[in-house]
Amino acid sequence: MTKIIHPVAGAVALTTIATFWLCTALSELFASDASITTVKTTIPWGFLLLIPALAVTGGSGSFLAGGRRAGLIGAKIKRMPFIAGNGILILIPAALFLASKAKAAEFDTTFYAVQTLELFAGATNIVLLGLNMRDGFKMKGRFRARQSDRFNTKPML
Repeated sequence: MTKIIHPVAGAVALTTIATFWLCTALSELFASDASITTVKTTIPWGFLLLIPALAVTGGSGSFLAGGRRAGLIGAKIKRMPFIAGNGILILIPAALFLASKAKAAEFDTTFYAVQTLELFAGATNIVLLGLNMRDGFKMKGRFRARQSDRFNTKPML
């Protein structure tokens, strides 16, 4: 069962973060202040889905690792503190701050400075979670080796 729960929870977490990021970027680029306010005040409610998904992903990943820390599992484990720290120290406080500022219609320099930080930190987590997903696929044999990798050919001189 854990082999099913882990990838599903990871996909939900990655999709949720990507949705937050995309909605934020699109609303900032193309939408009205009212739309930005809607996006920024809705994101904290998304934590009710995101935080349990991340917790289940981390817990099930630890269980599946079974104490192993080498290779692709080790790479995934090394990324997790950065993902968690980024979320707890930057993304959650920034989202709550931006929701408060947007609700008060305070789209000032501070709002946009924090917004920029949030977009950068969110993109970082998307990349790190994407790398973890890629490594998970590799461990399950879902990615085939490239043609050049399969035939370790050396150029003839």
